[in-house]
Amino acid sequence: MQKARIKLTSTDAVKLKKVCDGIVEISKKLGTTITGPVPTPTKRIRVTTRRAPAGSGRETYETWELRLHKRIIDMQADPKALHLIMKTVVPKEVNIEMEFIGQ
Repeated sequence: MQKARIKLTSTDAVKLKKVCDGIVEISKKLGTTITGPVPTPTKRIRVTTRRAPAGSGRETYETWELRLHKRIIDMQADPKALHLIMKTVVPKEVNIEMEFIGQ
């Protein structure tokens, strides 16, 4: 049977965990095999900016950081399970990608 790989990315780890738990719950309810959610390394994007816009005064800097949390879930490509996953409510901070892996 084919497998479906679901890649989830988000800036909010709590909302990402809720979506992952929902997918795992759907999979367990329908009895499909599932692997994951496997956490991948968090990507940290740092931006350093100067505080004074005109350049006068002391050179002080601020550092801003954006963290991207990622999870990967592999499961059987059961049409009913995938349909229920697509119908779930997903917050706007969470991005979902689905791809099929042939065996």
